[in-house]
Amino acid sequence: MALTGFHEGEVATQRRAGVERAAQRLENMLGAHGLSGGAAQFLATQRFAAITGRDREGVLWVSPLSGQPGFLRGAEDTVQISAVPREGDPLHRMPAGQQVGLIAIDFAARRRMRINGSLTESDGAGLLVHVDQAYGNCPQYIHRRDINVAAVTAPSETPQQTTSLSAVDRAIIQASNTFFLGTTHPSRGSDASHRGGPPGFVRVDSPNRLWWPDYPGNNMFNSFGNLAVDDEAALLFVDVATGASLQLSGSAEVEWTSPGADGDDGGVGRRVVFSVGSVVASGDLGT
Repeated sequence: MALTGFHEGEVATQRRAGVERAAQRLENMLGAHGLSGGAAQFLATQRFAAITGRDREGVLWVSPLSGQPGFLRGAEDTVQISAVPREGDPLHRMPAGQQVGLIAIDFAARRRMRINGSLTESDGAGLLVHVDQAYGNCPQYIHRRDINVAAVTAPSETPQQTTSLSAVDRAIIQASNTFFLGTTHPSRGSDASHRGGPPGFVRVDSPNRLWWPDYPGNNMFNSFGNLAVDDEAALLFVDVATGASLQLSGSAEVEWTSPGADGDDGGVGRRVVFSVGSVVASGDLGT
C-alpha cells in the first residue's frame, strides 16, 4: 500500500517555517487517488517532462524527457511514457523496479504536475510508471519558453563527465532562470521539482559548490522535507531550444538564515547549498 500524507521531514520543515497549519489543508492532495481525468488530459498535451531516478550504479540524477503531445499517457494509476532518457544521459537504460519522480511542465501555460511512483517497466521504447501520488503545483516562477523536441531527444554522442564544474558550466548556471531538482526519501522514493527565478538566482561559490535562495511557495516543502531526511540530490539545467543539458549529482542541505539577510532574495530566510559530486554536460552549452 502506498504511503500517503506528509512524512516526518516535511512536517518538521513546515513546523520550522511556521506554516504547519496552512500545509495541513493541502495534505489531502498527497493521497493515493490515482490520476483524475483532468490530470490525464493535461499530461496528454505536454511536450516536456523531467524524471528523477537512479542509474545502474544507484546514483541519483534528473533527466529531461520530451516528445510530441501524447508521449505522456495517463490512465487511472499509470503513466505510459513514450520516450526514454537519450543516449549519453546518465539515466539512459535506467533500471525498472525503483521509485521515481516525474514532473510534466507546460512552459507556455505556466502549469506543472508532479507524479511520484514506481518505475515498473523500462526498455528502449519507453517507461511505465505506477502512480502513488499526482498533484498540480502553482504557476509561480515558471518562465515561458519554446521546446524543440528533436533537439531535446537527440542522442548526446560525446557527453563530458567530470567531478567539478568547468568555467563554462559555472557561466551557464549563473545565467539560468530555471532548473529541476531531484530529491529522495528512504520510504517515499524519488521526487522531481522545478525551480525558477531571475537570471543569476543560482550562485556558484566554487567548482564544487553552489546555492540558491528559496522563495515563498505552496508550504508543502516536499523537496526540503526529503532533504531533511536524506541529503542526496540531483540538478538538471536544460536548454529546451538547443537540447544542451547540464546534470549534477551530489548532496544538498537547507540552511536557515534570517529573513532579509544578504542573498535572501525571497525574504523567507532559507537557502539550499548543493555540493557537486559528479557532472555530465551534453550538447553545446556555449557561454
